[in-house]
Amino acid sequence: MKSTQTRQPAAIGLSIRPRTLHSATGRFWPVSCLLLLMAAGSLPAAETDGVTAARATDFFDSIGTQSAISVRGENFQKTLACAQYLGARWFRGGIEGSVPVEQFIQLHAQAGLRFSWGLGSGGTNISKLIETGRRMAAAGVLLAFEGPNEPNNWGFTYQGQAGGRDKSWLPIAKLQSDLYQAVKSDPVLKNYPVWSITEGGAETDNVGLQFLTIPDGAGCRMPDGTRYADFANVHNYFYHPNAPGLEDNKTWNAADPSSACKVDGLYGEYGRTWARHFRGYSETELATLPRVTTETGTTIGGPVTEEIHALNLLSLFLDQFKRGWSFTCVYLLRDRVDEAGNQQFGYYKPDYTPRRAAVYLHNLTTILADNGSLSKPGRLDYSIPDEPATVHDLLLQKSDGTFALVVWSELVKGTNNVQVNLGGTYKSVEIFDPTVGTTSVQTNREVNSLTLLLSNHPLILSIPTSGRQK
Repeated sequence: MKSTQTRQPAAIGLSIRPRTLHSATGRFWPVSCLLLLMAAGSLPAAETDGVTAARATDFFDSIGTQSAISVRGENFQKTLACAQYLGARWFRGGIEGSVPVEQFIQLHAQAGLRFSWGLGSGGTNISKLIETGRRMAAAGVLLAFEGPNEPNNWGFTYQGQAGGRDKSWLPIAKLQSDLYQAVKSDPVLKNYPVWSITEGGAETDNVGLQFLTIPDGAGCRMPDGTRYADFANVHNYFYHPNAPGLEDNKTWNAADPSSACKVDGLYGEYGRTWARHFRGYSETELATLPRVTTETGTTIGGPVTEEIHALNLLSLFLDQFKRGWSFTCVYLLRDRVDEAGNQQFGYYKPDYTPRRAAVYLHNLTTILADNGSLSKPGRLDYSIPDEPATVHDLLLQKSDGTFALVVWSELVKGTNNVQVNLGGTYKSVEIFDPTVGTTSVQTNREVNSLTLLLSNHPLILSIPTSGRQK
């Protein structure tokens, strides 16, 4: 990680019911700031073309975190319990650690986890990565391969040439290209995606790592057509020297694929590199570029209280998914005990006591839980007229047809009052608040419109398709 922040599972299942949030300005307001009014017929339904839902399972699959599992002071059984409680679907892993592959297989069998599998920090052993990757693929554990982690921080020697940090990045480019070719030439592994390196934006020389495939005429040190990856890979920590303090839309802005992003986001890595300003993809190309985040998060300290940490991480997964990121990994599951500066990042404290962030994510994944299969998501004719810039929405659908409309605000202080028109009248719409618990906080009957008073977290509207009235 390039950020200057520090980074964290179990008294598993501790229930925390927040009552108030203390902002950095000293103002108090209810965490569960919710008002639901408007009976059927009180407002006409807005005319829309409808919104196509995303599968709830696709959103779940995007949720990841990072753990040493059973080394660096961590305990396998507690790691398992933490993963089950959070509802995370994948972990980031790599061959630099000494975790047995058998433990990855156990975590998959008991918690449904899959793993990205990378060279790690300073690793160059592609043959070992491929050999262990085959074993993981055979067990259904493998999610993707990943290139070197932060060569700007972890230089290495490849084929006799030192690279990374402030040296040439040509050895890194050759390593990543060789990794890609090794995966794609393997008959067992060729269909698994390869994620690029982080942080490509720190290139000292223009080796073309700002591209997935170097285009013709790019003028890079590596040849045109060199293939590096199937997905761009970013560490977009949302507290950054360019965006250091509390602000509205904190995690929403960090997920922005355009040049408007102030942190080490997609543009700074793959559009115009932040270190030497090498040109990469256009903003139009970045909007649809396949992308993942293998590290993001924040430490607790200063204005970032445990509550703000929890709210940031809760909105983070929604923002990333809404803005086109296929997978997002939060650093860290449990605070590091063997690494200075990384004791306040995690969902869990060193003694495995869950922080509020763990409780909120558990509540969200429990509310949205769906283990079924949905072949083709449907459409819902909802609308939010004059939606404020700090309010966002995401329509998900479960395998039983139920829509889960997530509406959230990212205000540091104050509230947003929004109207949600449902495009029809429904017999029953339940409202859930993951900062309160896993059961509905209100049931609304015979409604075609709801007014929500939002502050700093999501509300989930559960809308059964069978409940729509003609």
